[in-house]
Amino acid sequence: MNESVAVDQTVQVASSELPRSGASPGEYQAESSEKSLVIDKPILFFDGICGLCNSSVDFAIVRDKNARVFYSPLQGETAKQLLSEEDIQHVDTVVFRPADGSHLYRRSAAVVRLLWLMTFPWNFCGSILWCIPLPIRDLGYRLIAGSRYRLFGKHETCRIPTPEERTRFLP
Repeated sequence: MNESVAVDQTVQVASSELPRSGASPGEYQAESSEKSLVIDKPILFFDGICGLCNSSVDFAIVRDKNARVFYSPLQGETAKQLLSEEDIQHVDTVVFRPADGSHLYRRSAAVVRLLWLMTFPWNFCGSILWCIPLPIRDLGYRLIAGSRYRLFGKHETCRIPTPEERTRFLP
């Protein structure tokens, strides 16, 4: 089975205690007497203040019936721990991290990976989208990402998950 990362959702760990982005998944253990969440699923990192990104996460949660993916804002502690500074600074890029942490998928490749984990017809749409060459897919992604705040709005703070969604969100 994959190595997993324990992330405590109840205790804030000082950022100086968190490993920087190149840490292997087994290197981080947040200690707490409270219940901790083990990251043994893929994670979709998204811009937590973007209206389009939040709507897309809502869309994915409803269609991810088996809860196969965790969601985390790029502005959160999990992103600081698992992603490079460059990924965190480019909030116009959604990032998909598989459960094994072996590779990071960005932009349209991340969207395709997320679609593949959903039920029919969305997994099929992901397969069709995958057939489009990456430069063309990413061009479309960047066109939408460049005007997403203007078209879909920008929130002052990151999305707060509902009580039902909390188990699927990482800080």
